[in-house]
Amino acid sequence: MKKTLALLLASASVLTLALTACGGNGTSSGNDASGGVVNVYNWGEYIDMSVLDDFTAETGIKVNYQTYDSNEAMYGKLAGGSGGYDVIIPSDYMIGQMIEEDMLEPLNFDHIPNFQDIDPSLLNPEYDPENLYSVPYMFGILGIIYNPTMVDEGEDMETWDVLWNEKYAGDILMFDNSRDTIGISLKRLGYSYNTTDSAQIEEAVDQLIAQKPLLQAYVMDDIFEKLEGENAAIGVYYYGDYLTMKENNDVLAFALPREGTNRYVDAMCIPKGAENKENAEKFINFMCSTAAGLKNCEETWYSTPLLSVREELGTEVVEDSFAYPDTAFMSEQCETFSCLPAEIRTLYNDQWVRLMNAS
Repeated sequence: MKKTLALLLASASVLTLALTACGGNGTSSGNDASGGVVNVYNWGEYIDMSVLDDFTAETGIKVNYQTYDSNEAMYGKLAGGSGGYDVIIPSDYMIGQMIEEDMLEPLNFDHIPNFQDIDPSLLNPEYDPENLYSVPYMFGILGIIYNPTMVDEGEDMETWDVLWNEKYAGDILMFDNSRDTIGISLKRLGYSYNTTDSAQIEEAVDQLIAQKPLLQAYVMDDIFEKLEGENAAIGVYYYGDYLTMKENNDVLAFALPREGTNRYVDAMCIPKGAENKENAEKFINFMCSTAAGLKNCEETWYSTPLLSVREELGTEVVEDSFAYPDTAFMSEQCETFSCLPAEIRTLYNDQWVRLMNAS
């Protein structure tokens, strides 16, 4: 699929230039920027780095780029006063929390005309109901990535139960963050990702403590090396990352647990008090251009919210029901994380500590 997209990229660039000339999607800030910098804080493995050079060439604005590996790490850094960032890309539930805590700047959408290209189904979400603070960057679903040569033939992989299967002790990888890991255990038990029932949350963590001796590790982006290199049999991660891993190890497979899974949206936001807000809005607008969106989609294989990019991807990609789920799939199989009440977030933190300290 990447080879196909490489051929499409040139035509997409031509399309973008044409749209820029007539003021349609693909418009960017132009060459009238006075330069300066924009400080971007993003997930690892989540961008085509050449897009940063493209932005600088287009605007004269230098990009200082750093990465984090979880929403909680990003939030902790900003809440602890280690700011200086102009653009951050949190997930849905974390955006809701940061809005609640007055940690984000309202956006001036006059500076982000490419917002018009966002899939309408992703607008006015629960975490930002008036779309004042965020612009969707990527979305996707969570599932089980596994190596069929390292599990029993005929093994039922479409269930979270397989992550508790003693046959695969030492070969199972789980998330190294509280919301995803506790969420998986909640779903396995038949509960909502967004339960506020403390007994259900504690039961889910009890199950994770029972699972812990079976794990090889709690991981984030190091899952790539472990699964691609066949150093583990089973892991939980996102469908876009599965497509990237499969390019490096074609034997890998993806399964969607029948108990249900998470569908997430990551979105671009500006932290409160950002020193380079106008440059940040130019950066967000550029990331919503067709050419930049296509490059990022090609590199990461996450699902793009940009309608013009989907037109460039072709039917093989856009008809992939895991990459671009239909409404029925979403309502039957997926649940989105909500921003939990403050006391439940505290409970999550306490329960995560209990899990990490368990022998």
